Amino acid sequence: MPSISTKPSKKAMLLWILDPAGRDATVLRQAFTGDAVDLRAATEVICSRTSSQIQTIKQIYHMRFGVQLEHDIHYHTSGDHQKLLLAYVGTLRHEGPEVDQQMVSKLAKDLYKAGEKRLGTDENTFIRIFSGCSWAHLAAVASFYDRTYGNKLEKAVKSETSGYFELALLMILRCAENPGKYFAKVLRKAMKGLGTNDTTLIRVVVTRCEIDMQYIKAEYHKKYKKPLRDAIHSETSGHYRTFLLALVGSSP
Repeated sequence: MPSISTKPSKKAMLLWILDPAGRDATVLRQAFTGDAVDLRAATEVICSRTSSQIQTIKQIYHMRFGVQLEHDIHYHTSGDHQKLLLAYVGTLRHEGPEVDQQMVSKLAKDLYKAGEKRLGTDENTFIRIFSGCSWAHLAAVASFYDRTYGNKLEKAVKSETSGYFELALLMILRCAENPGKYFAKVLRKAMKGLGTNDTTLIRVVVTRCEIDMQYIKAEYHKKYKKPLRDAIHSETSGHYRTFLLALVGSSP
């Protein structure tokens, strides 16, 4: 069993005492200004939140840290990754389940023409659609793309983009399709192999415990044939284990 100091436990508790938007704002600020900039964590928090959640995070971020979230994004990121994140936090997206099938087919065609159909990639089209679509629309676009062009949109993103830009697009797409499944995979990766990525484990458990933990647990059990509680129990100890298990809640 790995030996765990009190530090992860304290870190988890200090994050948990904040409100949900405050937790996200704190994770983002730490990702941008910590000892080592963690662009993966910052990208995950931004790209897995709804438009209304992001607006609240932006307000708290400015009040608590005296700087606009957009400023830190601009300072610490670059290129198409930067353009996508700035567009994503600056766009008010619809959050309902309604889907316009005509728009879906048009957007899928736009993405095909911007990527697989041409030499090179029109990154601005990917940015426009991924930052402007509701999750329901983007999930429908991905389904239509698969049926119409014989290739998954996720594979097209992987073949047409790279680096943190690719990472951000994939996060947006996976959360649009099934956020519980996305976070189950993140947790699995954090606990798989030698050692545990406590920063990731704490970030996901604490920030999602009041949002969609029941769905994450269900997806984890479905994919890995093991309750999330059991995985956390085997990778942690002491007060740290007790606290995380309390946030995760009872099985499944």
